[in-house]
Amino acid sequence: MLAVVSAGIAPGIALLFYFYLKDKYDTEPIGMVVKTFIFGALIVFPVMVIQYAFKSEGVLQGLFSNAFILTGLLEEFFKWFIIIYTAYHHAAFNERYDGIIYAVAVSLGFATVENIFYLTAYGINYALIRALLPVSSHALFGVIMGYYIGKAKFSKKKKTNLLTGLMTAALLHGLYDLILHIESVWLYIIIPFMIYLWWNALRKVKMAHSQHQSWLKTHSNKMLHKENG
Repeated sequence: MLAVVSAGIAPGIALLFYFYLKDKYDTEPIGMVVKTFIFGALIVFPVMVIQYAFKSEGVLQGLFSNAFILTGLLEEFFKWFIIIYTAYHHAAFNERYDGIIYAVAVSLGFATVENIFYLTAYGINYALIRALLPVSSHALFGVIMGYYIGKAKFSKKKKTNLLTGLMTAALLHGLYDLILHIESVWLYIIIPFMIYLWWNALRKVKMAHSQHQSWLKTHSNKMLHKENG
């Protein structure tokens, strides 16, 4: 059992540290990151209850509705909700990349509990494929959602960016889930899809840093002008 739990936790912690260490400017308080990770872990349970209720009633069980609504939208909405009502308004959220950190933390908390449940049910032999696909994909959905949440924090178009973050993550999550259900050719589609997710996520990381750097430069110039004036 200890081996299963360790295998279930390891990829989530590794990915969280990977993105945490990519913060170039003002590293987030580890306590806040752990807090959002734990909240992400806890929302697995209400999501499971809702999904079970819909399954029992035979509602939204079609291939597309299940992938895009009952899995993609539902899971990403709970993550989005937690980020908005815990981290988004916190004083530590003071740069665009912070949205990525907190979204990744929530997403990996969720993915870690899911992973432990899966490995407990089906065995540790699936640990590697689970790390490469479901756990990684949750982290990457988090990066993309978090980019738009960070953008919303420092933009006049707050509602537009917040909604874009939620819907983009939900759409990508739904596509991922749909691909896994195409049993005959899923492997040939999931590999390029995961490559795209990594490319897009790392691009969003660079964009968040670049935009913050531009903001710092503009802010410094304004302060200097104010002092000289």
